[in-house]
Amino acid sequence: MSKAPAGNKLAILNALNKGGFVSGQLLGVQLGISRAAVSKHIASLQEMGIDIFTVSGKGYCLNHSLPLLDKAQISQQLALLKCDNLVDVEPVIDSTNSELMRRIQAQQPLQSGQILVAEMQQAGRGRRGRVWQSPFGANLYYSYYWRLDDGLQAAMGVSIAVGLAVYDALKVLYNLEIALKWPNDIYLNNKKLAGVLVELDGQVEGPCHLVIGIGINLLMPDGASTQIDQPWTDLSTHAGTLNKNQLVAVLTQCLAKRLAQYQQSGLAQMKTQWNTLNAFAGDMVTLSTGQRQWRGVCEGIDEQGGIVLRQDGVLKSYFGGEISLRKDA
Repeated sequence: MSKAPAGNKLAILNALNKGGFVSGQLLGVQLGISRAAVSKHIASLQEMGIDIFTVSGKGYCLNHSLPLLDKAQISQQLALLKCDNLVDVEPVIDSTNSELMRRIQAQQPLQSGQILVAEMQQAGRGRRGRVWQSPFGANLYYSYYWRLDDGLQAAMGVSIAVGLAVYDALKVLYNLEIALKWPNDIYLNNKKLAGVLVELDGQVEGPCHLVIGIGINLLMPDGASTQIDQPWTDLSTHAGTLNKNQLVAVLTQCLAKRLAQYQQSGLAQMKTQWNTLNAFAGDMVTLSTGQRQWRGVCEGIDEQGGIVLRQDGVLKSYFGGEISLRKDA
């Protein structure tokens, strides 16, 4: 597993991120290291999938400007939106969700609405134990802590509210029309753009801790895409230049609004909107848990957040975090 850039590697990346060519000699002088050491760092950055041109006599240049995360800029953007969320930024982490879950289990003080974002995950996770591809700087790896005092049962439909929050943020910032796939995928032009992973810790009744993980493809390097087993797209393909810090702030604001709405009235008001965005509306689909499968026409969600299938003219709802939904060929 490649390590994320730190120290001199991160300094080189920040210098290149300003745009244009930078000579190896200048980088060496700035960092107090030899040109050979600079060259070695460049090679290891390239191994991580970061696209760096090397031109003799000119130096090094990033093929794409990597929109790096900056805690101060995120806080500034949050303040502009009148949000007071605490934010932590990590260059590299095993998984943003795993880190927040560890803090919960260690009973560290966490403020509801606290967010953790990272440039790279070394053990990013999707649903059902899948690996979430997490190359450095290429995507948004985001987790949000939320305390819910109404018990685990009350958290059943949270991923529906989270999907709508992602829809809200991408609509506000880039005017994109995305579709939502139950229970927690975000699609654009029939390709996966983002995913949600909600994890819980708590009692059936009483306080419940939620970690809401969101991964959004921003500028996925081609090398990483060979590991993905379904059609995918990224935000830069549709939205041009990205300000990752602004995206973090707007996503946080949209999430806070949707969670407040969810806490107040459940999915009663959100169900209709979600159903208009349903990626598989009216399609024949297969639900599977590994052991069992059900086929039917996808009719959207009910007020508890379950998926509704029409089977032999009868509507049936299905629930469960381990159910996979696929459109029939």
